[in-house]
Order: sequence, then C-alpha cells, then structure tokens
Amino acid sequence: MSPAALAGLTLFEPIAGLLARFPFARLPDAAALTALLAEVAPAAVAGSGLPIRFTLPPAGDIAYEAHIHATGQVPTRADDWHDFFNALAWCVWPTSKAACNALHLREQQARHAAGLPGRGPLRDALTQFDECGIVVVSSDPAIPAHLARHEWEAAFWHRRQRLADTTRFLVFGHGSWDQLRAPFVGLCAKALYRVVEPGWLALPDAERQRDTDAWLADRLTGQPFGKADLFPLPLLGVPGVTPHSESPDYYRDTRQFRPLRAAHRGKVHTRL
Repeated sequence: MSPAALAGLTLFEPIAGLLARFPFARLPDAAALTALLAEVAPAAVAGSGLPIRFTLPPAGDIAYEAHIHATGQVPTRADDWHDFFNALAWCVWPTSKAACNALHLREQQARHAAGLPGRGPLRDALTQFDECGIVVVSSDPAIPAHLARHEWEAAFWHRRQRLADTTRFLVFGHGSWDQLRAPFVGLCAKALYRVVEPGWLALPDAERQRDTDAWLADRLTGQPFGKADLFPLPLLGVPGVTPHSESPDYYRDTRQFRPLRAAHRGKVHTRL
C-alpha cells in the first residue's frame, strides 16, 4: 500500500493532501520529510524553539522528548509507517506538537526539582494523546454531549446526517493513523471536544486545521490537562470508516460501543 492510497479514507483528512504526494509503496526518507516540513510548516519548532528536522535515530537509548527539545531532531526510522505518520503530524499540527514537547520538558524538570520519581500523570496523558488523540469539532453541542456520554447510537446513527453536517473528526495521534491502515474491532482514540460557531465549518480545510492547531495548543497549555480530560471514542463508529457501520445494530455491539459506567455519568458534564 502506498501513502497516496490512504488519502481518500475517512479520518485521514488532516494529512490527505500530504499523503497524495507519495504514490509509491516505499516511504519517504527523513531528508524528504524534512523538506516537506520546510515547505508546509516552515515555522515548526521544538518546545525549545529549535527548528524541527527528521533524522535517523541516534545509536543507543535516548530520552525521546528531551532529545527533540535539545536538538530539534525528531528520530525517524527508515521506511517506518509509525514514524512517517509522526512526521506528517508535525506538518499539520506544528503548534500543538511544539506545545507537547515543551510541556514534557517543563514537567520533567519540575518533577526532578521536587524529587518526584517517574514520568507523572501529565506526561503520561501527553504521550497517550500524542499516540491516539483526536479533536472532535462540532457546531452542535448535542453531538459532543452524546459521544461523551457513550450514547453511540444516538450520535452515530440517529443523528447521522446532523453529524455529517456539523462535526469534523481531526486525528492528532500518529499511532491512530498507523492503526487505521488495518482497522480492527475495538480501535479507540482519546478525544477532546470543541464546540464552534457554524461559520467555522465554511472555512477552507487548511484554515480549519490551522485554527484547530492553535486551539489545541492553547487547550494543552492554558489549563490543567490529564487523562481525565480525554474521552474514549471508538473510531470504527465514525461514519465512513467501515461499511459495517451502515446499520443501527452495529452500534449495539458492546465489544467496542461500551455504555458509560454509572459512576462516571455525573462527571461528564464538568469535563466537556
């Protein structure tokens, strides 16, 4: 499969134009990806402000985020889909990726100064979102509310046309794009929800993406962030991802469309 073959698939929209540039099965190397970044996101920098470049991983073990922060170099394995998608994420989410990198280092230094062991909950949440995050943007507040309450059939089936008219699913996590090459039952992302005015939907795709990138960076840095802020979202429930979703019975399969636990129902409203 070539990257271009993925360009028209649901949930690859943020990087569709970039995927279409690569019609061959072999993935572009780190130098080609650096050239692409320089073209589409020339201001992309690490959390330290150093320009981002994609390079082969250095020998030996490294502290991944610290290495990026200190050098601007993003370790990128040759012909590796996971790292390829990470490079494309830097191309379309440059502000948010830089914010994540800065937060990792800030938290690492703060924990070290306080004598605290381990990575801590903030870094764990950032890594999880970096791998499988998605921003769900809607002009209809009812859609995020249904999804956050695990009312899957209500959102994905009964309001299917309303969902298509008002809501965009913008994948951030490069791990999710990698998994979507061969979707499997139970494939789940971690969602942040954003409600916008209807006029946002009329903006060109590239402008919507830039605006969401800026919003996400502010969301990550402007208020406390942790795993409790992320909502599970079964990706195979999004219309268009799989033909199996063309039936209401599909959304009653609790292997992936799990009901919200009773203990969590009262907490959903405050997290949205």
